[in-house]
Amino acid sequence: MDHLDNLRVFVAVAEGGSLAEAARRREISAPAATRALAALEKRLGAALIVRTTRSLRLTEVGEQFLADTRQVLASLDAAEAAVTGLGQRPQGQLAVTAPELFGQRHVAPLLFEFLGRHPEVNARVFFSNRVVHLIDEGFDVALRIATLPDSGLTAVPVGQMRVVRVAAPAYLAQRGEPQSPADLARHQGVGFAIEGQGRIGWGFGDAERPESERLVVNSNVTKVAATVAGLGITRALAYQVTDEVRDGRLRIILAAHEPPPVPVHLVYPGGRLAAAKVRHFVQFAAERLRALPLLQGAV
Repeated sequence: MDHLDNLRVFVAVAEGGSLAEAARRREISAPAATRALAALEKRLGAALIVRTTRSLRLTEVGEQFLADTRQVLASLDAAEAAVTGLGQRPQGQLAVTAPELFGQRHVAPLLFEFLGRHPEVNARVFFSNRVVHLIDEGFDVALRIATLPDSGLTAVPVGQMRVVRVAAPAYLAQRGEPQSPADLARHQGVGFAIEGQGRIGWGFGDAERPESERLVVNSNVTKVAATVAGLGITRALAYQVTDEVRDGRLRIILAAHEPPPVPVHLVYPGGRLAAAKVRHFVQFAAERLRALPLLQGAV
């Protein structure tokens, strides 16, 4: 077994969680998988995986080497497919991630349509409010609603999203509607926190925020429900409150003081060397998303 095969076995072990599962995925024997991993560790002079009688786990060196190996293998596979012509037809597993609520409402339906059009593609989706690292966590495409940092990823703009403050009409009738950000100091708020990132700010300034946050949640669905229930004012991306604003359960406040809208992109590694499944999905998804009124400044 050559070095490239050993690398593929290592990735299979890391993703499958066991040598037996890696052997099944690579269609080799378990002893052959064990020998491949041992040969790779000997070549590198470092332990990549710690084995116990019940489980395997990556070492710190193994975690970094896995991310680098995935990127190298993906580039190699894409280059080979482009040369042989296999890269022209979408096929294989497509891994997609997006913010939880936006993913459920807007990414999932277009992904269903894409799978219906391309029977040789299957998909894995992960909708989460935390920022998922594409290469380290093995994802092909992500939808980002944020100002993007510099990275080696290819970014395709699909629109922008308003950032709004909303409250229930009954709450505003009782407490009064704020006319400026400074008025928030006399109001209660519903806060939001993302795992590993802490609470999301209000976008005005330390002095221009609700007097207290009666409730802090890590779910946008719960945040919106609490605001509809009259627990206070909350900050939201427009897509999170579209239905509630439309049917009158929530009212947008301080519209004249909204911050600039947030850019929305589809991002993926590989650029022009990305696999056909990725290139076709990004093109398809970008067309669908750009047609959404939400991404053109509506609520």
